[in-house]
Amino acid sequence: MSETNADDIDAADGAAEQAESGTANEAIMEATYRALCTHGAADLSVQAIADEFDKSKSLIFYHYDSREDLLSSFLAYLLENFKNRVAASEITDPVTQLDGLIDSLLYGPDDNESFQIAMLELRSQAPFNEAYREQFRRNRAHVHRLTARVIDCGIDDGVFAPVDPDYIATLLLTMIDGARLQLVVLGDETILDTTRAAIDDRLDATLFAEQTPSD
Repeated sequence: MSETNADDIDAADGAAEQAESGTANEAIMEATYRALCTHGAADLSVQAIADEFDKSKSLIFYHYDSREDLLSSFLAYLLENFKNRVAASEITDPVTQLDGLIDSLLYGPDDNESFQIAMLELRSQAPFNEAYREQFRRNRAHVHRLTARVIDCGIDDGVFAPVDPDYIATLLLTMIDGARLQLVVLGDETILDTTRAAIDDRLDATLFAEQTPSD
């Protein structure tokens, strides 16, 4: 066998192992999501995650050192999924982009409430777990930058009034966080729609405010 052929085989084997590892990680992340929705974060065990997919618990520990390592990686996985969804979108109109972003962050998937309960439990651990806190910071910073960038593009295109994009992004994300917290803690099922209407009012008064013509 030539050296070139041997190198090709090694490269192919390496690619296959990487693909298999990626598939296993994806399965673990999906199982973690389901387990969090079912059990919450406080009572979540590695065994509960293993019960959600067709592999053994030992495979989880092959990829992750601990439960905390797994959950921190899951938070990073959520961010990557969010980035991929945004990148795959073909919407270029800033108004439509911002509307879709707000709805996605506010309403989330169909199992939003059970998942948000689990996320609230994880956030409550962040002050005592630096890995969780750092990943939550990264996730929040990315969403903030994205929101501000969409607003900035709208200003450049002339569809939004000239406002401070960072200020409006902070306002929007704070309103969304408050609504999700009230949904989880108080069980207020009307708060999401109420908050969406309040957000629209704020956008009308800021991004869509009529500009006074200059003299």
